Amino acid sequence: MDDVAWLALCTALTVLGGLGTWFAWRRRGLAAGLRLAGLTLLVPAAYLTRTLRMFTRIVDAVLDWVLTLVLVPTVWVGIVLAGVAVLLLLASNRLRARELARARSGGAPAVGAGRPRSSQSAPPSPAGAPAASGDDDLDEIEALLRRRGIS
Repeated sequence: MDDVAWLALCTALTVLGGLGTWFAWRRRGLAAGLRLAGLTLLVPAAYLTRTLRMFTRIVDAVLDWVLTLVLVPTVWVGIVLAGVAVLLLLASNRLRARELARARSGGAPAVGAGRPRSSQSAPPSPAGAPAASGDDDLDEIEALLRRRGIS
């Protein structure tokens, strides 16, 4: 659109907003009138700062992207890869939080510095305690029960 078309559009919207402001002030009071006056003044402000053109460029760019999204198969492959990446990041965060919670509660030590879990040695069991079952969760529960005096 050229400058004359933008000016005509903004003038029409400002006049309509001014009429709406007057009616709102008369019917609903000063607060409603001031609110609509503020919204009405945004239209000529957007015209004078040329942000209306910016918004139309943004809308055009988004529409172009959406049309290529629907019609181009490689874009769908990219979306699938992005989804897999997000799932992997969420899973790694959940696993890391679980490891940190175990380390804080005195359970099995957290995996750290690139050492695999199988190379870590199990904590020694106290005398008279049953041997570790190999299941970290069960070992942790048994240790809690022993600390509380429940066998």
